[in-house]
Amino acid sequence: MHLTPGNVHDIVPAPRLIEAIGRAEALIADKGYDSNAVVALARKRGMLPVISQRPGRLTPLLIDKKHLYKARHLVENFLQKIKRCRRVATRFEKTAMHLLSFVVFASTLVWLA
Repeated sequence: MHLTPGNVHDIVPAPRLIEAIGRAEALIADKGYDSNAVVALARKRGMLPVISQRPGRLTPLLIDKKHLYKARHLVENFLQKIKRCRRVATRFEKTAMHLLSFVVFASTLVWLA
């Protein structure tokens, strides 16, 4: 997990996150990561980019909508489950360290359930 300020776009930490992944067959991401730079970096690292595309994209990506694209649903469900914890959804915590700690705690509770 990587925590960024609310005013930072998803594209900004994307290269660091992709580098931290290590070896992977695919990069599954949402529209916030739809940029030529992210796609190029994923391909350079040997990953198949499976990214939900913005409607205005000039060159559409060919993606596997039957299998890999559906895996995004699992991530979306996980995010909804951790947002059931009120402190995560409303970001009550004053410091980034406390917020990240509580997100990890909520994630652990979801994993154990």
